[in-house]
This record gives sequence, structure tokens and C-alpha cells, in this order.
Amino acid sequence: MNKKIIFFFFIFCTVFNTIKTYSQSNKMQWWQDGKFGLFLHWGLYSVGEWNGKPQKGNEHFMFYEKIPLATYAKIGEELSFKEYNADFWVKNAKDAGMKYVVITAKHHDGFAMYNSPSNDFNIVKKTAFARDPMPDLAKACKKYGLKLCFYYSLGRDWESKDANWARAGSKAGNDWDFPDTSKKDNNSYIEKKVKPQLKELLTQYGPIGIIWFDTPEGTTRAQSEGLRKFILAIQPNCIINARIGNGMGDYSVSEQKIESNAILKPWESCITMSGKWGFSKFDKNWKSPELLVRHLVEIVCKGGNLLLNVGPNNLGNLPELAISNLQEIGNWMKLNGEAIYGTTPFTTTSEYTISATMAKETMGQSNNDNTSKKINADLYFNKKGNNIYVFARSWDKPVITSAVLGQIKNIKNITLLENNKAVKWITENGILTIEIPKLANKTVPILVFKITR
Repeated sequence: MNKKIIFFFFIFCTVFNTIKTYSQSNKMQWWQDGKFGLFLHWGLYSVGEWNGKPQKGNEHFMFYEKIPLATYAKIGEELSFKEYNADFWVKNAKDAGMKYVVITAKHHDGFAMYNSPSNDFNIVKKTAFARDPMPDLAKACKKYGLKLCFYYSLGRDWESKDANWARAGSKAGNDWDFPDTSKKDNNSYIEKKVKPQLKELLTQYGPIGIIWFDTPEGTTRAQSEGLRKFILAIQPNCIINARIGNGMGDYSVSEQKIESNAILKPWESCITMSGKWGFSKFDKNWKSPELLVRHLVEIVCKGGNLLLNVGPNNLGNLPELAISNLQEIGNWMKLNGEAIYGTTPFTTTSEYTISATMAKETMGQSNNDNTSKKINADLYFNKKGNNIYVFARSWDKPVITSAVLGQIKNIKNITLLENNKAVKWITENGILTIEIPKLANKTVPILVFKITR
């Protein structure tokens, strides 16, 4: 190969990789700017009980109680979801300031919550509801300007006779209906169930923002790579989360926890609003609007997105406490959303944070939930352009004093974001002091100040 050919080959590769990188970052922009989404766990498990008692494992109760497939399928006979109203769901998400909706198209039980021509174990064929809810959801998302996204359980499927990632402690396969592991073929499961259903999801409902995989289990690198190519061949702008496995995703996921430090690579924290992912008639552990906004602020200031989960109930509606929480979050976001959307981490994330043991407990423990349930006064920071935003979370003093902000040069003015009115401030001896104006008590006592340079 002569030098000219080598030179032009090098130029081609450089340009190709630049275009590829730009295209990748460009398709992620709406997600990185949006910061806030609604997660919906909805399925047969939304019946909310089992034999009059809490389901063992809640949305996993088919596995934990070893319920035969035929018995589990009969749950659908009583689920008419008669109050299902996709427009109401999405409008509540929109009013809360959310930018995307992720719904469980297929959870670990293998049940499709949409019309799946490739597999009869679906909401159209096996429930009293007897129709596909996703066209209504797609229509509502388009109406209110939110991205429609689908959750899909990848490595766990308790309907499939082939899904069985052999791994100690794995909940991947159904070994009570299909005990002979020698007959199981995970490649067959991928080719005969996963790919046909992904194609249905990507071709039946218009543009899809994210395929949100869960539980990759033993998915091989070749399978993850093949699934990524399969998805992008149908919808090139679709984002794929990290749970496709083997480093093939576009962003990482932190489940029921908030990262300890700022992360500059795309990441998302998925957190339950109550104590469960799916609806339970016995679930009493609900986070307050104040706690939920505290979570949102902390996650965004650390460079992440919050995907906040609600489990629609056995009637197909959002629980009343979920609705009231979304409304209160929305009231706060209408005044302070500028400090959330399109922001990036500041050089310092927070100030005055204290040990969780010193703060006030606000709710009981929840399943698989490692987020703090405690309230304390602290400051968080982020930025957008030349502006710096200061979040005074649950602040209980008449002034803010900050050594972090005291290092900022060339401050032009500081305003309270909710009314855009200037506040009194002074920098002295390396400390910025901001005088807090007198305000009425709020359900969400988190003030935001905008520092303009």
C-alpha cells in the first residue's frame, strides 16, 4: 500500500469516527438536557396482591412464589384496567416537568403489555382489557412533547422455555414449569422472542426515544452487539441504556441509589416514588415532594438524570399519592426548571452536606432502595453558560454563607429564580453571603438562586 493510499485511508477513518462521535452525542442531546423522566412499572403484577396478601417480591412474585405459568396468566382475566387514561398519565408527567416516559413493555414475567403478534402472552390476548394501550400512550406523548420509551427485560423471562442464563443466584429462568435445563437455548430465546418483540416495539408506535433494557444476566458480547445493531438498523436515533450488557449502552444506570460524586459521562438514577416498583395495595412508604425534589437536585448537580418510578394500579390509574406528588414537583419545576434543564455540574457539587445519621428521617425503609430518606439543610451547585445555580435545600437560616461561592469572580448580580428578583449579597473574606427574602412556607422548601457573571 503506497503512502497516498495510507494517508487517504487515515483521513477517511478520522472523518468517519468524528461523524460517528458527533452523531452519537447529537442523538443524546435531548436526553442529557431533559434530566427528568417518568418510569412506569405496569403489568399483571399490578393486581396488587396475591391471595389477599402482599406479593412476595412484589413485581417478581411469579418467581418467588413459583407460580405456574398457566396460573399466573389467569390473573389477566380480572384486569380490565378500566380507568386507564394515557392522556392523563402523560399530562401529569408533562406538568411535573418530565421530558420522557419509560414504560414496561415486557417485565421479567415475560408478559407483553402491548400487542405482540409474535407471542400470545400479551395484554390483548390474556386480559379483560383486551386491547393495546401503547397507541394511546404514543399519541399522548406526541401531544405533550414527551419521548416515548420502552423498558424490556432482556435476560429474565419466566414465560420462555429457553431463557436460562445459568448463573448462581440468577432469577433469569423459569425452572418450575421448565425444569430440564438441557433443553434450554438462550440463543433461541434471543432470536425467537427478543428480536421479534423489539422489532414490534420499534415499528408499531412511531419514534422511540430509548430501549431501556434490564437484567442482561448472561447475555454475551456478541448478543449485545447484535441487539444494538438490530435496534439501530430500525431506529438509528434510538438511545440504548447500559443494561443491554457488555459495554454496548449509551448511558449507565444507578438503580435506587444516587452516585456519591459528579460523573461527566451520561448516567441515570432510577428511583421509586414509593416503596415498590409495581403497584401494591399494601405499600405505605411514599417519599414526600420535598424528598423527591431533593433527589432530583442532587442527581442533576452530579450530572445525571432522574427516572422517577410510579406503579399504575390494578384499575390502570396512577395512585392518588403519585398524582399529588407529581403536582407538587410540577409547581416547583415551573418556577425553577431553568436550573434543571440543560445544566452541567459545577466545579464543586455541594456544601454543608452532613452525615445521614445526623439528618431527619422522613420515611421507612423500602425494597432495594439505597437513597437517603433524611432531610438536612445544605447547598448544591450546577451551571449553564455563564450562570451558576445555587440550590438551598431545606434551608433554615436567614442567610446563606458559602466559601465555595466566595471564590467566584466577577459576579454581576444574584436573583431568586422563582421571581427573578435581585437579592442582597456580599463577598467578604472569601465568603459569599446571600440574604434570603421572606417567603411563605412551601411544600417543597428548596430555593434556587441564579448567579450571573
